[in-house]
Amino acid sequence: MSKFFINRPIVAMVISILMVIVGLVAMTGLPTAQFPNIVPPEMQVKTTYPGADALTVEQSVATPIEQQMSGVDNMNYMYSLNANDGTLKLTVNFDIKTDPNTDQILAQMRSNQANSQLPSDVINQGVTVQKSTASPLIMFALFSPNGTYDNVFLANYSYINVNDQMTRVPGIASVTVFGAGQYAMRLWVRPDRLASLGITIPEIVSAVQQQNTVNPAGQVGGEPVPPGQEFTYAVRSQGRLQNEAEFGEIVIRANPDGSLVRIRDVGRIELGAQNYTMIGRLNGKPAAIIALYQLPGSNAIQAADGAKKVMAELKERFPADLDYVVALDTTLAVTEGIKEIIHTLFEALVLVLIVVFVFLQGWRATLIPLLAVPVSLIGTFVFFPLLGFSINTLSLFGLVLAIGLVVDDAIVVVEAVEHHIEHGMSPKDATLRAMEEVSGPVIAIAVILAAVFVPTAFIPGITGRLYQQFAVTIAVSVIISAFNALTLSPALAALLLRPKKKGRGPLQKFYDGFNKVFGRSTDGYVNWCDHLIRKSKMSLLFLLGTAVMAGFFGKHLPVSFLPDEDQGYVFAGLQLPDAASLQRTDAVTKKAEEIIMKTPGVKYCTAVVGFSMLSGVVNTYSSFFFVTLHDWAERKKPEEKYEAIKAHLNNELRGLTEAIAFSFPPPAIPGVGTSGGFTFILEDRAGKDIAFLTEQTNKFLEAARKRPELAGLSTTFRPTVPQVFVDVDRDKVLKQGITLSDVYKTLQCFMGGAFVNYFNRFGRQWQIYVQAEGEYRTNARNLGQFHVRNSDGVMVPLAAVTSVRSTAGPEFTMRYNLYRSAQINGSAAPGYSSVQAMEALEQVFAATMPSEMGFDYLGMSYQEKKAQEGVSPAVIFGFSLLCVFLILAAQYESWSLPFSVLLGTPIAVMGAFGALWLMRFENNVYAQIGLVMLIGLAAKNAILIVEFAKMEYDKGKPVVEAALTGAKLRLRPILMTSFAFILGCVPLALASGAGAISRQVMGMAVIGGMLAASFIAIFLIPVTFYVVEKLSHRGGSKHLMVEETEKEGKGHE
Repeated sequence: MSKFFINRPIVAMVISILMVIVGLVAMTGLPTAQFPNIVPPEMQVKTTYPGADALTVEQSVATPIEQQMSGVDNMNYMYSLNANDGTLKLTVNFDIKTDPNTDQILAQMRSNQANSQLPSDVINQGVTVQKSTASPLIMFALFSPNGTYDNVFLANYSYINVNDQMTRVPGIASVTVFGAGQYAMRLWVRPDRLASLGITIPEIVSAVQQQNTVNPAGQVGGEPVPPGQEFTYAVRSQGRLQNEAEFGEIVIRANPDGSLVRIRDVGRIELGAQNYTMIGRLNGKPAAIIALYQLPGSNAIQAADGAKKVMAELKERFPADLDYVVALDTTLAVTEGIKEIIHTLFEALVLVLIVVFVFLQGWRATLIPLLAVPVSLIGTFVFFPLLGFSINTLSLFGLVLAIGLVVDDAIVVVEAVEHHIEHGMSPKDATLRAMEEVSGPVIAIAVILAAVFVPTAFIPGITGRLYQQFAVTIAVSVIISAFNALTLSPALAALLLRPKKKGRGPLQKFYDGFNKVFGRSTDGYVNWCDHLIRKSKMSLLFLLGTAVMAGFFGKHLPVSFLPDEDQGYVFAGLQLPDAASLQRTDAVTKKAEEIIMKTPGVKYCTAVVGFSMLSGVVNTYSSFFFVTLHDWAERKKPEEKYEAIKAHLNNELRGLTEAIAFSFPPPAIPGVGTSGGFTFILEDRAGKDIAFLTEQTNKFLEAARKRPELAGLSTTFRPTVPQVFVDVDRDKVLKQGITLSDVYKTLQCFMGGAFVNYFNRFGRQWQIYVQAEGEYRTNARNLGQFHVRNSDGVMVPLAAVTSVRSTAGPEFTMRYNLYRSAQINGSAAPGYSSVQAMEALEQVFAATMPSEMGFDYLGMSYQEKKAQEGVSPAVIFGFSLLCVFLILAAQYESWSLPFSVLLGTPIAVMGAFGALWLMRFENNVYAQIGLVMLIGLAAKNAILIVEFAKMEYDKGKPVVEAALTGAKLRLRPILMTSFAFILGCVPLALASGAGAISRQVMGMAVIGGMLAASFIAIFLIPVTFYVVEKLSHRGGSKHLMVEETEKEGKGHE
């Protein structure tokens, strides 16, 4: 094959040029993402039961829907949140391998099967099933720089002008506006006025219902009519009312004296909000927070860019004194991280070039490996569309590491050709001879580096997806590089390389000095190898010691799944005592906002008062903060670093006496769960009451807080929130001839606002509510001021038929896979890994919980647990070694020789673990990927020596001499390729900015392993070759006899 291309170099060049062109075309069409598509699809089933409390929603709505949903195809788990405002949100999480559209259809079908068992009010409200992720993709904050507009205007400006536009952006699943409720016509009534005029709430409701209606009236002259009709007119009559004045004119009652009682006589009418349960702020100013959630399976960057573009277009039509900012953009970490990696790519390229130039000492020789890099790397993109890959952090990591690998093959070729040219051959003959020698090792190395990654293709779940992108990228680039080394490199070598002429000047002096030192080092190396072969038992003991050391380091490295990266934002939460009012919460939130805004490195603080993202529930005593940090490039000072910001926030927020406040990281993979750390679910599997779950949760938390591995433990479970119970005496109600529904309607109107019907304005349909004025709702005792009418037309005060008492109940209930549950959030304490934290939780559970309780995980923790239970890294590592062993056995037609190649692997592993241990890094997915890669890299060094040693041995040389000749000949290419690879990884190990930790971990693991493989293992490879050959008695006893005699002759110097 090489001969054909040496004779026809243009063919080789054309193939390479075509690969680069096709690769560039493929590259432009590839989507960009932070991770490959690894977010499991989630479906949300939502509905409302007006006026129902959490337990009622759980029993009458959640239970029937969950029973039908249970066991839907490919479901991981489901959990429901049933809140006191009557809302149900059921989230169903599906397996990563499924199609979100199919999942939605299946969830919709299962949900529909429950309809016959649901209350009619719930059916009227509608049950929706939609695709969505747990945390927002991007958030815009609409605000008024000079304070012209309030929250209600800002939020409704968004409802009317922004939301629908955003839902049409490809990749956006849903839009939520935090900050204020939708517009509603509010009729604020005064109970004392109603009592003096003798009017009841049901009378007001029926008056509005009768006089605010849609009234179609037909046509004048519509067919059939007598002949001669010339025109047909549509008839319009008064329809729905539109503004406050028109509603004020509604007649409640006509008095006997001819006067009329209108709505404006009994209360105040205003265009207000549907509810007043939430306040949104940006950096302390009123704002509407528009949160956009991503569609599972869509491209995050394209969706965010589309949303930003739409927002910029909408801004042109904003009224005066209205502006917006991107308050949170989770895709910045992706674009920034990818920029950093591309930067790293170029740095690596330059460093690799320097190494090649120093060793090969001439631009002609350096040009050949230099050309191999773009062809191999850009050529890799040709396969991306076929494999469904995107340009993401992992595939780009693969390319950075591949730089050091793809120059290897070209270096091996060039070095071999130069060796023969120096011995007086013509460039063409030298190339032909060199290719006979190195084609075998080049193919072997490529096949092995690709084979190392084959086992990773069989890992299931998220972990598998993470490995595969990386593995396939490297495997493809290495195979292309080997193809280059057999085609383009020899063709160019025959054309470009010339016998070296001695130059003059400082560069030549440097070369002479370098070659002198290198020559001495080579002799020293060979002498050491000779010495170690004689002391082969000691050498093997050393090898065993290294393997033990590798095991020791591996055991003591904390294990985790994915690192907590600086994604450019953090979350914070704040919780007041149960049942604290929104006003109190707002006051404390303002203090927390000041703390956050004064923290170095913080750009925006977006606060949502009255909402907790950890529980996903709206209540008056929680607040949530999205804290956006300055760009990575702007945060250079130590106090502006991610860890420092988190520590500072937690220390300062702990100082708030009125509330519990804490900051926590976002999820490691955007879209999987709502927070970093762990999410542990305690389940009551016996179906007992709330008190039982409360007791067990408190017992569990008390024990868990004593564990050193756990930090920041909190629960979203609020079982005993103070509540008021209104007891309606039904006997009295019926004895007095009062309609029971009138009593409940009056109650609802007094406290919660009675929904009447709809009106139209701004091209939309809005709701109408009747409710008591604020000053009458400050105390439950005021209920007695309302009256209802009995069958005799007499007004009866509610105080006569109701009594009020204090009670306690849950703010919301959570059910996980049909069990009532409590959610516990927290993170691993500094110095401990997430795996250790999860083990501690499980030990606490085993020690403290009765048999009726169970546990599970949610979000990222569920995936991490699944990864732990799946294929362990050790198995993958072992399987990779086996693959390499089998391929080597096939290549050398020998079962024993592969051992001499693979016995150096423990040294590389020890080096990697040692480097991670020194740098205090965790053994996470990135480190594990690096370890698998090291098997191939360590084998690569060994193959070069063993292949040549075997050739010499087969020519009839004694084992020792063959081993030493192989070592001497191949030291230069080994060191050259190793240095090229190590320096190519230095920019990874020194990374900073977005996603730096993952790059550092991988860089350190690979550099540590390669340093050990290049400076320790190369002394032992000749020893392992000698020992393995001796043990397997290859070539009969003749060689060994000669070799033994030689040893005697040398007198063991």
